[in-house]
Amino acid sequence: MTTSHDIIVVGGGGAGLRAAIAAAETIPGIDVAVVSKVYPMRSHTVSAEGGAAGAIAEDDSLDEHAYDTISGGDWLCDQDAVEIFVKDAPKELLRLEHWGCPWSRQPDGRIAVRPFGGMKKQRTWFAADKTGFHLLHTLFQTSLKYDGVHRYDEWYVSKLLVDDGRVQGVVAVELTTGRIETITAKAVILTTGGCGRVFPFTTNAAIKTGDGMALAYRAGAPLKDMEFIQYHPTGLPFTGILITEAARAEGGYLLNKDGYRYLQDYNLGTPTPTPVLRSMELGPRDRLSQAFEHEVAKGRTIDTPYGPVVHLDLRHLGAKLIDTKLPFVRELCLKYQNIDPVTELVPVRPVVHYTMGGVHTDIDGATPVDGLFAAGEVACVSINGANRLGSNSLPELLVFGTRAGRAAAWHVFRHGKEPTQAVLSQAADERRRLQKDVLEHDGGDERISAIRTSMQTTMEESAGIYRSGDSLAKAADTLGELQERLPRAALDDRSLAFNTELIAALELSAMLDVAESIVASALRREESRGAHQRTDFPARDDNRFLAHSLAVREADGSCRVDYLPVTITRWAPGERVYGR
Repeated sequence: MTTSHDIIVVGGGGAGLRAAIAAAETIPGIDVAVVSKVYPMRSHTVSAEGGAAGAIAEDDSLDEHAYDTISGGDWLCDQDAVEIFVKDAPKELLRLEHWGCPWSRQPDGRIAVRPFGGMKKQRTWFAADKTGFHLLHTLFQTSLKYDGVHRYDEWYVSKLLVDDGRVQGVVAVELTTGRIETITAKAVILTTGGCGRVFPFTTNAAIKTGDGMALAYRAGAPLKDMEFIQYHPTGLPFTGILITEAARAEGGYLLNKDGYRYLQDYNLGTPTPTPVLRSMELGPRDRLSQAFEHEVAKGRTIDTPYGPVVHLDLRHLGAKLIDTKLPFVRELCLKYQNIDPVTELVPVRPVVHYTMGGVHTDIDGATPVDGLFAAGEVACVSINGANRLGSNSLPELLVFGTRAGRAAAWHVFRHGKEPTQAVLSQAADERRRLQKDVLEHDGGDERISAIRTSMQTTMEESAGIYRSGDSLAKAADTLGELQERLPRAALDDRSLAFNTELIAALELSAMLDVAESIVASALRREESRGAHQRTDFPARDDNRFLAHSLAVREADGSCRVDYLPVTITRWAPGERVYGR
């Protein structure tokens, strides 16, 4: 079966809904399909807790937000994109206010802002500690008023249809029935989020399997800066559930096994009476995660069945502040650790949290493939460089979701063409592949779960917080072997309705492609910058690597890595210092 729309948005989270709304507002009557693997309110945007950065305080400025972002990204950010981002972020957050987002407020009624890691000024808007939930709910409700926005909830996109150098639609599987459908369009926007599930221990939801990155990569769009994987310093042991940076923004301490605030020993700044400046617990995430690894090496962490941990201490904040500003943190600790942060220490450890890299786009979300756009964590525009600052991700999906939606709408209006017969043939081939080679595949001595576990273990051990050329080369070999094993994995479930094993097989294929791009990009970058730390190349090397990596999929399936210069506008690269 074939259906048609003007624009297909793949992904129903914050970036996807914002793009759909922007497209609908740009060209009245445009037909937009939002194809989402889950019901939109179950998208991972809902899990963002801490807040969204936008410079509005009297002592703040757009230039200061830009500089914090650029220096925090270890000078790998494209500065033209950052200048657009900081300018548009407050406007987008205010627009959400008008649409009904319940931002927390000061006693005088003005928007409340809190400090966040790596930022010199208080500029993070928040809705208690459920910011992502309220932001996503606001976007979802707003999207309902546009008759031209149609939803395909619980559909998995397995392929982009590309012919004559332009994207012309997708092939998707309806999870509830197993029906395989061709959906054609004149533009496609990828908003599927990150790829944290490539690693075993992550804050990311189970749905974040790099699907959109793999779709673009296979269609000919490069993946940019994939070697930069952010670890968040405070995840709960075992589950990986995030304890938001807001807990430290409100004054929480990180303590080692001796009860010592160990971050004062690292280059993160000095403690201050109020947690406003770049002091210790509010250092950037990459530095805090690296400091944890040093504490492990010194034997100053606590051993648990789920690896070494340190403690997050919120007890001194008191029940009133925690229940007012961090109620979800208390709820998570009680439900998943049986610990009350009002009276007890919370065990935490670094966990994979965010992908700085993604599909290569320009400032309007356009990829090198005609008609293909991307926004949010799936994309790399790049405003995050080598390390994203906390609370920049939510305004990023708003700002660049808007720009991608508008650009896609104008693309359809000015350049849109009907799909060619060749893409319909591609779609038929994909339907046969899914039916015969995946769902009805007989024999095979491999298990999806075993291959996935091997991939995750390999990535954690070889491409984690610290990497080396030897570990990465070993990982590349292992991933190549796993790619060869994947076709031998047969499905036990041959049913059509809610065949989660089929989806797991498709997700694993995507994750392996993405994992290979991460390792290949990390192996080529012979320096240490931000979240990419090479033990064999410990220094930053601007002469060779002040450039974006571009992972390109070759015809034989191998990965080639090229480089693209970083866009510098007003801030010359300098030493990244967080100190006294």
